[in-house]
Amino acid sequence: MTVRPLIELPLLAAIWGASFIFMKLGGAEFGPFLFMAIRTLIASVFLLPLLLLNKQHLNLNGYYVKIFIMAMFSTAIPFILFGWATLTLTAGITSVLNATTPMFGAIVAFLWLKDKLSLSAVFGLILGFIGVYFLMYDKLVIAQEDVILPTLAVMLASLCYGISANFTKRYLTGVKPLALATGSQVSATLVLLPISLFFLPETIPSDSAMLSVLLLGILCTGIAYVIFFRLITFLGPTKAISVTYLIPVFGLFWGVIFLNEIITSWMMLGCGFVLSGVALTTGAVKLRKKTTITQF
Repeated sequence: MTVRPLIELPLLAAIWGASFIFMKLGGAEFGPFLFMAIRTLIASVFLLPLLLLNKQHLNLNGYYVKIFIMAMFSTAIPFILFGWATLTLTAGITSVLNATTPMFGAIVAFLWLKDKLSLSAVFGLILGFIGVYFLMYDKLVIAQEDVILPTLAVMLASLCYGISANFTKRYLTGVKPLALATGSQVSATLVLLPISLFFLPETIPSDSAMLSVLLLGILCTGIAYVIFFRLITFLGPTKAISVTYLIPVFGLFWGVIFLNEIITSWMMLGCGFVLSGVALTTGAVKLRKKTTITQF
């Protein structure tokens, strides 16, 4: 591995980990719909020139409907769910819950694409969902706030990402990553922007909220995608997706630094279980016994 990917991989994790901070800071003032509509609009404006400069817009021909469907599961629906959940959950917890995405991807692949689940993957799924329970344990016991629905919202968003990944694998393998990213952001904007007009805030958002959505759109969506594409080129998709393991670390860290969030022992235990589960599910770590469960 060259030096550049070693720098860009943690940099991407730091940027995507910060996205939960920006959602926490600006989401309440804009509201989830308008906040995410502006996010996808900014990302679209950033990515479209790159698409045209690289002459990849022709790569979209014949795929418009499939890309639109993919965009609903990869961008529009999960963005709204995350935007709503961060009104209640901390940025750190949301980032850890988001790390379950590869687990849901494996489940969808097993049920839909008939992929096999190894013994390690099954054990990883169990560990991951136990980790989610530990992650939310102290809040469920203390019952200071209703965290069940926001937690389920993040899990549903992660499921949407899993569906999107498998949909892309099955129907969009001929489309280049930059074209996919641009198509998903533009499609999501076309859906979210008109809907957001029915959810306009009563007061003008503060400067910090406006800065949050601007950074979320440019840094955490536009620039982050460019870095991710570079990592796919240098490392391949399997190694590039390992950024998933680092995002919760930065999500928790940024939450403590900028939002004064508290990391409890239950959160650390839950985070460990979730990340271990993801590692086993994706095959980054394997049990010695190679037993598989086949789909009938």
